[in-house]
Formats: sequence, structure tokens, C-alpha cells
Amino acid sequence: MADRQALRRKMIQFTSMLVYNADASNWFSGKISRSPLKNVCVPGLNCYSCPGAIASCPLGSLQNTIGNGRFPFFITGFLMLTGTLLGRMVCAFLCPVGLVQELLYKIPSRKAKKTKRTLQITRKASLVKYVFLGLLCIALPLAYYFRDGIGSPFFCKLICPAGTVGAGIPLVLLNENLRSAIGWIFTWKTGLAAVFIVWSVFMYRPFCRFICPLGAIYSFFNKIAVFGIKVDTTKCTNCGACTASCKMDTLKVNDRECIRCGECLKRCRFDALK
Repeated sequence: MADRQALRRKMIQFTSMLVYNADASNWFSGKISRSPLKNVCVPGLNCYSCPGAIASCPLGSLQNTIGNGRFPFFITGFLMLTGTLLGRMVCAFLCPVGLVQELLYKIPSRKAKKTKRTLQITRKASLVKYVFLGLLCIALPLAYYFRDGIGSPFFCKLICPAGTVGAGIPLVLLNENLRSAIGWIFTWKTGLAAVFIVWSVFMYRPFCRFICPLGAIYSFFNKIAVFGIKVDTTKCTNCGACTASCKMDTLKVNDRECIRCGECLKRCRFDALK
């Protein structure tokens, strides 16, 4: 049953990635899709500028709205609705960036070991994504709007590997005009994306754990989200088997780092997780 659950999750992940980038006519065109659905968002991280992207990334939409001096009513409502329904379950099932990291982690290599010391370090380091959310996604776009009349999506512009791998590199390779406009930001982001790729081979989902502001937003809803992992407290013995081998280093089911992937279900001997 556990294998079927894992297979089902992978199928949902691949399907989501294909649906997000369903404008196949633009996959190899060197141009950005002009889909009429670009006014709405998908739940996971998928760059607006990916050639086949039919909709917008919620994180990019948030930054652009703030950078234009408008309160993000629509995107705030979208994130609250998605978070209330799924929490970080989005990360496990509906995010292409998460899928790519999981596939990279399957490459045979020496993996980072989990010890009490490394667990303390990774838990503290996982707080950095909240800094990225507050600083690059909210504070800087707003500050530049007040200073210049318009702000930039700083996280997308300076950090996000989804935009580099899924949009920047394909567009530069296929569009001669863009190749002539390459500057230091593209070089910086390509190098940073390479770091994330190599890092993902040795550690499970490092971008999700330490960097992603979208995961930070959804984590606020983990304890109240409608769908996900439910704990039957009448059966739970607090043995810790569910989190002992968790690749996300969760301390408790549905804590801020839990992506509700369902792998803990097979570890519970008391049928306390549903």
C-alpha cells in the first residue's frame, strides 16, 4: 500500500507540472506563453516566464502586486484558501520544484546523515525562508515602490532557481535577442541554480527546507488545513517512529516543516495516522 501511495503522489506531481506548463506550442519557441490564464495562479512554484506556463506563480504575483503599490487582495485570498485547504501538502503534491529536487535526490551518492546535532542545525537554518519571505518578497518591493514608484520581484530576480532553470536558460538558448542581453544577474542566478541542483543530490529538498518563501507561507496553515495527515490521539503512543526517519526533519506530524507527503503512514505501527 505504501508503494502505491508513493506512486500516486509521483503521478500527481508529474501531472501538476505538465498542467502548469500545458502550452506545449511554446516549449521550444524561445517565447513566453500568452495564455489568458496568466491572470490566475497555480498553487505551486512555477515561473510565469517558463515558455509553456499557462498561469502565474503565486510568489511572483505577490511581489509584483506589492511592487506596483497595490495591496495583494487576490493573491492573499488565493494563498489563504489554498493554505487552509492543503497547507504544505502543496509542496509534496503540487510543486514542480519539489518534484525536481526529489528526482535529483534519487541519484546514487552519499547522503547527508541525520543526527541530533544536524537536526538542531537544519531546524534553525529552516527559519531563513521566513527571512526571504519578509525581506525579499514584501519589504524590499514595498520599499522600492515608495522610493522609485515601482518595486521589483527581488526573490524572483535574485534567488529563485525555478525561473532560471525553467525560464531563463531555455529562453536564452532559444532566443538570440535575449542572449545578447545577458548580464551579471543571469550569471549569478545560473551559478546559484547549479548550487541548488548539486545540493539536492546530497540533501532532500534543500530549497524547500531553507529557501522557499511559498513553503513558508503554507507552513502557517499546516495545523489547521483541512486535508493532509490526521493524528488519532487515542491511538498515538508518541513513540516518534513517524518522524524518526522524516527526510524533512519534522519534529511532529503537521509541524511547520511537514509537507504531508504521507511517508510516515507506513512507519506507524498503531494505525494512528490517516
